[in-house]
Amino acid sequence: MSRYADAQPHWPIRRWVTVFGIIEVLLLIAALIGGGIAVRNLNDARTRLLDETGPQLLQANALSQALLNQETGIRGFLLTGQRDFLQPYVDGREQQDAAVDELRRLGAVPGTPAGDDLAAVLRAAGTWQAAVAVPTAPGASRPGTGAADTGKTLFDRVRGTLDTLSAHLTVARDDSRGDLNSAATQLSVLLAVIAGLVVVLFVLLFLWLRRTITNPITRLAAEVRAVSTTDDIHRPVHGSGPRELVELGADVDAMRLRIVEEVNELERAHALLDARTQALERSNSDLEQFAYVASHDLQEPLRKVASFCQLLERRYPGQLDERGEQYIAFAVDGAKRMQALINDLLSFSRVGRRAGEMTVVDTGKLLDEALGNLEPVIEETGARFERGELPEVRGEASLLTAVLQNLVNNALKFHGEEPPVVRVSAEREGDEWLFSVSDNGIGIEEQYAERIFVIFQRLHSKAAYGGTGIGLAMCRKIVEYHGGRIWLDTDVTEGSRFRFTLPVPGAADSPEHTETLTATGNEDA
Repeated sequence: MSRYADAQPHWPIRRWVTVFGIIEVLLLIAALIGGGIAVRNLNDARTRLLDETGPQLLQANALSQALLNQETGIRGFLLTGQRDFLQPYVDGREQQDAAVDELRRLGAVPGTPAGDDLAAVLRAAGTWQAAVAVPTAPGASRPGTGAADTGKTLFDRVRGTLDTLSAHLTVARDDSRGDLNSAATQLSVLLAVIAGLVVVLFVLLFLWLRRTITNPITRLAAEVRAVSTTDDIHRPVHGSGPRELVELGADVDAMRLRIVEEVNELERAHALLDARTQALERSNSDLEQFAYVASHDLQEPLRKVASFCQLLERRYPGQLDERGEQYIAFAVDGAKRMQALINDLLSFSRVGRRAGEMTVVDTGKLLDEALGNLEPVIEETGARFERGELPEVRGEASLLTAVLQNLVNNALKFHGEEPPVVRVSAEREGDEWLFSVSDNGIGIEEQYAERIFVIFQRLHSKAAYGGTGIGLAMCRKIVEYHGGRIWLDTDVTEGSRFRFTLPVPGAADSPEHTETLTATGNEDA
């Protein structure tokens, strides 16, 4: 069964976002459609008011003024008989034609209310103009008062049709103005609705984010924090809300379970380590007792064997044959070598166990002391030394002297036919001093580069070269105890060259060096 099985009923965040996106798009489309309709209605109402009804009313007023000018001119002519008063009539006819043409261009065509009213005005005006046209003709005699009365009656009809046209156009203008105000109101309401919808959507989105995402994340964080701060690692962690958060909770809980398993394994490892540490402490205690026995109880019988064999040799000279004296010599030599081996073993086991005082020492003086200890061998072999400037390091003087003495002694011991030439130098590499001890001896094959540092490992017979086989092993242990490394330089083609490193005094207290010393101490244990 999948660990996400309980997450299947929950919608993922992607689906929630898709649903909200679709809803927002639909609302936006609806708002855009409504806004487009409202803007179109507003434009239509404004067009009717500014481009149709308003200009039509102005042209209707111009038509009325033109007809009034015509009536004024006719009446003045009829009253005075002077043709100069007919000029307003002539101008009025031109203004009438212009106003009619403009009204028809603005939509007052036959079949429309404005067109029908305009036709009525033109019929009444035509009747009036026909009645007054004969008296105004050139050469006509001055008409009487009856013609003026007839013209007045006919023009009153013209006034009635003009009033009807103006009234209808005024009503149409008022209707257009009302439509414009209504469209503006609709647009304002729609904008307010859109703004309200935006606010509502933001509020709903905030509440949804808080309920669906923020609150589950807060609860999941609280559960994780409870596990991390209270050390209650066995407390389960559950996610809630969208599928991703449920899966995240499942992943965190799976990680918690793995950590629990690792902690349990670590506790078992600690218990095993404690048990082995106790066993190691017991072994160390037994080793210390053995060292005590080896340094006291074992050496006493060896001294007795060597002493009594030497007494036999001195007390009965000439009484033993050559083979008997040879046996006594073998016994004395074996006892002495056994004592040397025990002493070397004790020295090897004490490295790092009985820590002496770590001080800054001059390795040049330590080399002088080592050469002083080897002075008989140096005189016997006729060795020659080449040395560079040696630095100061931090360590135990006796142990570092033993390293230099062992390396120089090996160079003196394994020399060839020529007198040995030993070179000792040092150079700094970063936080370490790199020491080199090289010679012109018989050399060491590359395949034995590691074997020579193993205790009791010998490359030659005891008859050819003496020694206990502990020297290089002790050198490695001492150098590693001081936080360094030692190895055989296999790039040398003539003789041999040993190299080892020691930390620079300023870097000897670094955490890396401390860890190295700790690890070395554990290995010694």
